[in-house]
Amino acid sequence: MDYIWGTLFALLVAGAAYRKKSLTGSGFAAAVVMGAVYYGAGNLFWFGTLLLFFITSTLLSRYKKREKRELEASYAKSGNRDAAQVFANGGLGMIAVILYALFPHPVWMYVFIGIMATVTADTWATEIGSLSRRRPRSVITLKPVAPGASGGVTWTGNLASMSGALLIGVGAYLFLHVAGQEMPSSLLSYALIGLISGFAGAYLDSLLGATVQRMYRCRVCGKEVEVHEHCGVRTVKSRGLGWMSNDLVNLLSSLFGGALAGILGHFIF
Repeated sequence: MDYIWGTLFALLVAGAAYRKKSLTGSGFAAAVVMGAVYYGAGNLFWFGTLLLFFITSTLLSRYKKREKRELEASYAKSGNRDAAQVFANGGLGMIAVILYALFPHPVWMYVFIGIMATVTADTWATEIGSLSRRRPRSVITLKPVAPGASGGVTWTGNLASMSGALLIGVGAYLFLHVAGQEMPSSLLSYALIGLISGFAGAYLDSLLGATVQRMYRCRVCGKEVEVHEHCGVRTVKSRGLGWMSNDLVNLLSSLFGGALAGILGHFIF
């Protein structure tokens, strides 16, 4: 029954996102599968935390969407999400849910919080930071870069990143309480784990984006982009490792955030 309820809830939420064009068809299918596993193998703590990320990120992606149209055409991390992006953001969390179901131990809960805090922090930084009035600066050189460019950061984006990570930590604590699970520490401890691991994971995402992520250059406008086609023509590779896609960067950053949260949880709790 838990898997049935999880599927129904996921159909409802993912269906709404699909109708708003925040998810592609493959993204919708992936979100339904993910929701079923999160609730079926877990409980409200896992499913609720996932929803907190998904709903807030979807709403932020719709916020001032007109101003973000150029970013959506240039960067893979903007616009409606496909299955690869859905699994890049929530796949590791789903593995943590399954591992907790098979081998119950609090460490998987801490890892999960770190993963979700990282993807939330990164998404909030992108959606809100891209609207900053000041040009972003490279996290490596501190020189100005184009809005939305991988590895570019702003004060607005950093504050949004920390806010998103903090929200996940607080939300996880509240969902644990509602789910009736034993909470070994205080709200402040969960908030700190979410904040530290999420912001650190998102920062690593920026570092990877500025150094090894695969990037392309448009042959028409000369802009550095993440997509294979821009201005109606095929782009050419400009830098980075050929296999280091934006989705893989997200995955590695989430893994780092989850591992950091697991370590913090071990010492704090």
